[in-house]
Amino acid sequence: MTEFDFDLFTIGAGSGGVAASRRAAAFGARVAIAEHVRVGGTCVLRGCVPKKLLVYGTQFAEEMEDARGFGWTVEGRLDWGALIAAKDRELDRLHGIYVRMLTDSKVTILEGHATIAGNDTVEIGGRCYRARNILVATGGRSERLEIPGADLAIVSDDALMLPALPQRVAVVGGGYIAVEFASIFRSAGAEVTQVIRADQILRGFDREVRDHLADAMENRGIRIRRGRKPARIETAGRARKLVLDDGTTIEVDCVLMAIGRRPNTEDLGLEAAGVSLDKRGAISVDASQRTTASGVYAIGDVTDRVNLTPVAIAEGRALAETLFNSNPTTMDHADVPTAVFSQPPVAVVGMSEERAAMLGPVDVYRTVFRPMKHTLSGRDERTLMKMVVDSSSQRVVGIHMVGTDAPEIVQGLAIAVRAGLTKQEFDRTVAIHPTSAEEYVLMREPVRRLARHAID
Repeated sequence: MTEFDFDLFTIGAGSGGVAASRRAAAFGARVAIAEHVRVGGTCVLRGCVPKKLLVYGTQFAEEMEDARGFGWTVEGRLDWGALIAAKDRELDRLHGIYVRMLTDSKVTILEGHATIAGNDTVEIGGRCYRARNILVATGGRSERLEIPGADLAIVSDDALMLPALPQRVAVVGGGYIAVEFASIFRSAGAEVTQVIRADQILRGFDREVRDHLADAMENRGIRIRRGRKPARIETAGRARKLVLDDGTTIEVDCVLMAIGRRPNTEDLGLEAAGVSLDKRGAISVDASQRTTASGVYAIGDVTDRVNLTPVAIAEGRALAETLFNSNPTTMDHADVPTAVFSQPPVAVVGMSEERAAMLGPVDVYRTVFRPMKHTLSGRDERTLMKMVVDSSSQRVVGIHMVGTDAPEIVQGLAIAVRAGLTKQEFDRTVAIHPTSAEEYVLMREPVRRLARHAID
């Protein structure tokens, strides 16, 4: 009989790996988890949490400006170094909490780089461990453009640790991370230029959402250079010169490359173990998180499907239920809500207008308004709220918002979309007045009706 050291060996102690390991241990499994950086992973230590803390920290400039319209005399100056130090203290606290959670769950923590050395063997620090099941939860890493001078740029990990605020920043990219850091640096007081190769930011989002946010960002002073690609980066004294493909240059103190993330699958022994990877290096899995190698599973960003922390957590818990609780469970990736913590923020759940119209006729409800707060603050910024409804069933298939508290509001509405509620059920819901959220139950007439395939 084969002797196993563990029932589950998890490689990667990020949110997904920790969730899977703790749930498996709660079911009585013997679990080990390996991490070569710090327990906590990208979201907690190098992504969502520290980035959101910087969003909070830099938003005070807007709050102080708005306060004057309400009769307050407020003056202030951002100490960037103090903000970074406060953020680091919080990350240290969270790291400690994650270590304690694993320890209290009786999960064995192993420090070092782990590799799969066989179908049921993991090697770390020169020692091999036998495991009935191996879970790869190593997440992703920031990509860099392959251009001359790419090493002169920073990536998001570096941006979270800058000791001083750069006064001029070029952000390369148009996705979540690029938009969020462009907003952070601008709110902190830097001059920001965002360079995107497409015609608009946030590819894949509803077009009206993209246009509305871009207008709001430009009104806040962010310059968006559309349809341009970086050709190279040069030094200019202590500054950086970003040269674009049309020959124009942008001189800044810092270039941030935020062009996306790539699955962290290098040097894990995956291919030798028979784990199939796609052309981007992502691990191929089925609905039950199984890879092409027997006994090897993968969850989260390393599979490059829906790259969101709550999805990785749900996948990990579903796998633990399946393997150790005799409860076969799969993660449903439909209608996953998401948010972009830009300024103003974006939140969506369900289908965009464009996607829904490809599947059948749709009714589109939309309102754009100036929030009550800004009637006194004087800020010329408007909120967009949008609802996409399947014409035949009247089911609400998409909710979109750009504006203050969008993530908090849409989180609740995501339940309605997941539950398949109809527009009439929204209409029968009593509004909470005065709020911005009430607009979602007050929109009566569609702004347009679209036949199937009406949008390219």
